[in-house]
Amino acid sequence: MKRRSVLAGAGVGTIASLSGCLGLLGMDEHESSPAGVEGGAREETGYEQVAIEELPVDRDVGVGPVSETVSVVNYMTTHEKAVDIAPLEQRQRAAAFNVVTSPQVSVLGQELNPLEEMSTGELVDLVRNNYDGIENISRDEDAEITVLGQSTTRTRFTADAEFDGHSMDVDVHVTEAVDADDDLLVTIGVYPQQLRPQEEADIVSLVEAATTGVDEAASTDGSGSDGSETESGDAETDSDDESGANETGDDGILG
Repeated sequence: MKRRSVLAGAGVGTIASLSGCLGLLGMDEHESSPAGVEGGAREETGYEQVAIEELPVDRDVGVGPVSETVSVVNYMTTHEKAVDIAPLEQRQRAAAFNVVTSPQVSVLGQELNPLEEMSTGELVDLVRNNYDGIENISRDEDAEITVLGQSTTRTRFTADAEFDGHSMDVDVHVTEAVDADDDLLVTIGVYPQQLRPQEEADIVSLVEAATTGVDEAASTDGSGSDGSETESGDAETDSDDESGANETGDDGILG
């Protein structure tokens, strides 16, 4: 969302003085701090922290004829779990849980919060790497949950997915944004729907154990002790090419 501020009656000198002020004030670059899940919850649920990834976003903001590109660096901490899926014979890393942070940015009266701008389909794209495709997303149910001591909404979506050449139904859990110090934080989890009796409770545990004190050294690069690897590694997140298939017609659940 973009909010334009209007400087009524500003003269040429006033407008000119704004040129470059964003950079001079250090307002052209903003970076969040990565967040994750408490170690005890990871161990209890069997999810491994596999990576902490930067998600850069650039936006043009300004007043009247003056504009500047603001760079925002978000962070996504990815967790994976090897699970048994019928009819596949070997355990696969088809359960994933991501914690995403974005800085809360306000420049000259304009708020720039990428997480609040993202549609449901774009958020689901953040867990797409574990599948060959996720589409036909439908809101299933809402529930209240506590994240970082704040009450928020956890929404469960159902969707159709492809994994290792097999079609399957999946559940996708997304929480509405909460404050995380100077950042916003959301969580996204996905697992095969056939595993809902166990994995939904695990996702809830992970959400409630979200923490800003992430242990960056805990990442395992996706190589668990069982030797399982993600079979659909060629399915990269590409919202430009595939998010159209994920659109649900809503305006997202965070904005």
